[in-house]
Amino acid sequence: MTVTTVERRTRREIAFSAVSALSVLIVVITLQAQPRTATATFAGGCFWSMEHVFDELPGVVSVTVGYAGGSAKNPTYEQVEMGITGHAESVQVVYDSEKIAYDKLLDAYWRNIDPTDGAGQFCDHGTQYRPIIFYADEVQQRAAQASKDSLAQSGRFKRVMPQIVALSTFWRGEDYHQHYYKTHAAAYRIYRVGCGRDARLRQLWGGSN
Repeated sequence: MTVTTVERRTRREIAFSAVSALSVLIVVITLQAQPRTATATFAGGCFWSMEHVFDELPGVVSVTVGYAGGSAKNPTYEQVEMGITGHAESVQVVYDSEKIAYDKLLDAYWRNIDPTDGAGQFCDHGTQYRPIIFYADEVQQRAAQASKDSLAQSGRFKRVMPQIVALSTFWRGEDYHQHYYKTHAAAYRIYRVGCGRDARLRQLWGGSN
């Protein structure tokens, strides 16, 4: 049987269409499989301890410790600790917005800080430890403000001090600070107990921390 030029062309077109359709399907499946990530940034005293909080939440993709809220570029840990850059120790949380809502991150934030202290947190004092919710857009700003107002109106605390500030630049901290609570577990535990963080959290919020 002789295959005509038209038949050959038709077969090529059919094959090409099938490949194209398969490619589109693969792209769609890949896009659907990828998480819809968003980013939230918080300062709540020692960034080792705040990283610990968010790392354990289902739906959180990654947590990075670093510095936010200051004016200097590429600040170092030593500079931030001296209080000369205006930055606060912070954590940046990348999360799957289909698995965990921003409001849940706010809840975790509040329950792991001392809302009554705006000048530091627990045993750590100074502007580098001040509590701040950094918002990335108007949606986060409204949610953060609503959560703060709700806590203030609850009457649980006489004052609710954390600031709500637009995020300018988040600077990633040095490698040895990343996941410090895991890589230096013993040293971290000694620091946390000595700082009285858990005891104060129980006093503020009840339960276990």
